[in-house]
Amino acid sequence: MYRRLSAVLLMLLLTGCSSDQRILEKLGLVQTASYDLAENHQLKTTYSIPVIDPESSERRLLLTAVTDSLKEARVRLSKQIDLRLVSGQLRSVLFGSELAKEGLADHIDTLLRDPSIALGVQVAIVDGDAGKLLSKPFKPNKDTGTYVNHLLEKESSSDAIPPTTLYAFTREYHDDGIDPIAPIVKDEGNRAGISGIAFFQDDRFVMKIPAKDGIIFALLRGDIKQGELSAKLGERNGRKVVVMFSSMLNKRKVSVQHLGDNRFKFIIANSIQGSVLEYTGHGDLSQSKKRHELEGDVAEYIRDKAQEMVRQLQQNNVDSIGIGQYVRNSLTYKAWKSLDWRKVYPGVEVECRVKVTIKDYGKYM
Repeated sequence: MYRRLSAVLLMLLLTGCSSDQRILEKLGLVQTASYDLAENHQLKTTYSIPVIDPESSERRLLLTAVTDSLKEARVRLSKQIDLRLVSGQLRSVLFGSELAKEGLADHIDTLLRDPSIALGVQVAIVDGDAGKLLSKPFKPNKDTGTYVNHLLEKESSSDAIPPTTLYAFTREYHDDGIDPIAPIVKDEGNRAGISGIAFFQDDRFVMKIPAKDGIIFALLRGDIKQGELSAKLGERNGRKVVVMFSSMLNKRKVSVQHLGDNRFKFIIANSIQGSVLEYTGHGDLSQSKKRHELEGDVAEYIRDKAQEMVRQLQQNNVDSIGIGQYVRNSLTYKAWKSLDWRKVYPGVEVECRVKVTIKDYGKYM
């Protein structure tokens, strides 16, 4: 009796699995989507859909259409295949740089209106044409969409490249006193890579920084728990001095000073601890004096880089650090609403203060 019951249950289970498999094979699960500016201000949409059929030699389907809107593109693309398109498995959306310069608010708003699309879908800007990058095979990866998704997930787990989701972008776009950001993906020949961070004024992409400077921006933007920094400290005795700082822990404090007549001073104080992985200088770091000298040199390097980055942001009138949020919180609601922050922000005096502590320098340095 027990064996018969077990056999019946097993048959039901296998039947259910087979049914689920057949259902999946009828669905087009959009995993990655890209959007580019086409001629006559139209929109080029590309979908990457993984192939479920294990007997198929293809690992993905690529669908492309040029339309006037995202919704029209979906209707047009659904007619290209015999599968029912669904967006519940969407992992990332890629926007071409030219489209991003025009503004992304309307496109992201349309995506958010689809209840099947998760708020945690990753957003990235492609240096160039997003559709071309998504369509290109990067060996040994057979599915570029999955490859880019994993790349974004890996890089966003570090503190150097801040993650951006549909929710985060929209929140910062609508919030007073801060502008959105997004990682930049670039075709680097035989692979794709994160080449930098895109900064937005409202919803328009207006400037970028290289990926190597991402850690400096992370220090300006908030606390970090795990970071790495390679600092070039000039030359001594004809030899380049480079220090590799790892396991960085940063505590950031900010303050706002009111200088009168809608003038403000914003102070960013960073307290950084880290380990020295590599040091090409001649100083003996087992001596506290030499360690303190190196701490001062690294602090000066970070401070100079941070001040230069702030200057670039203010020149482009981009408040990606969120200085406006702190100024807003220091004012009454009426005072903030009467303030033209875009006009005031470039003239804010920003001071970066940095303290560095070497907590470990290795056994043989």
